[in-house]
Amino acid sequence: MKMELENQIRAKVESLGYELVSLSTKVEKGDKILSVVIDRVEPIDMNSIVEVSRELNALLDEINPFEDAYTLDVSSLGAEKPLNKDKLEEYVGRYIHVHLINPIQGENIYEGDLVHVDSENITLSYRVKTRVKTVDITKANISKIRLAIKF
Repeated sequence: MKMELENQIRAKVESLGYELVSLSTKVEKGDKILSVVIDRVEPIDMNSIVEVSRELNALLDEINPFEDAYTLDVSSLGAEKPLNKDKLEEYVGRYIHVHLINPIQGENIYEGDLVHVDSENITLSYRVKTRVKTVDITKANISKIRLAIKF
């Protein structure tokens, strides 16, 4: 049942232009919750969450997967979502936060615009006071990488 439900939810989410990141059920304070986490390259705003919720509600009403009442909780990975090192080309031009395994020029953390990606390296453009600098980072040296919010 769970695999069939996941396949139906995945198909609906993908038809709307999103990726299904996770699907889980849990019980909180006696209430059953069906939690759906979605993602896509473009930012996900509240209107997107409402649209996906509406479409999933219609699907769930049709297939009625649970005997008991439940709450549907749709969310995204957030504005500072983690990125997959193998899919960074999709984020060229976006502002990112990179945590390194081995420091470069004495720095472990860089934040800036992703300007180039190839199979082995990324190039980041970042500001130091009023100057713009670039740094080349090997993907193998990346400990964590995520989107960041520019202030």
